[in-house]
Amino acid sequence: MQYRQKEGPVREKLAMLQDVASICKAAGVQLFVDDHLDLALAVGADGVHLGQEDLPIDVARAIIERHNGPPHLIGITCTTTEQAQHAQDAGADYIGFGPVFPTASKTNPATVKGLRGLAEVCAAVSIPVIAIGGITVERIQSVLELGAHGVAVLSAVTTAEYPEQEVRQFRRTVDHVS
Repeated sequence: MQYRQKEGPVREKLAMLQDVASICKAAGVQLFVDDHLDLALAVGADGVHLGQEDLPIDVARAIIERHNGPPHLIGITCTTTEQAQHAQDAGADYIGFGPVFPTASKTNPATVKGLRGLAEVCAAVSIPVIAIGGITVERIQSVLELGAHGVAVLSAVTTAEYPEQEVRQFRRTVDHVS
């Protein structure tokens, strides 16, 4: 589970994140916090997911090591093969790559990379690659067959009439293809 809240005061984010962390812990689900290492540390999240304009990976890793506890994992969003290789060299544990397909969840998304771009990144790095952007149940098989370790989903779940059922369908499909 990735907590991604771009707007609002930090204290509001923290209050919401504390609830999310409790739910994830009770369910045995890993929690990653988008952009905010401070919040990830505050709630004992399993990882932090950084953007290209966030803390550099080496700085985030040094802070985590000084903290001597969770989060332990660092992921980073990449939109090019070069960024992915640099992230791997800098010590990222995984890469979120995309958008693989057109996405409606961002107002100004990066250029669509397509399956070809995803395949190039998967071949260029040895750390897990998570496909992001426009992921649907119907697209999972092609994405995983190209070497993606997993998928990140937002709109397909949040806009579904029955989000819980949609999540279950994604889980079944990923398990079936993997």
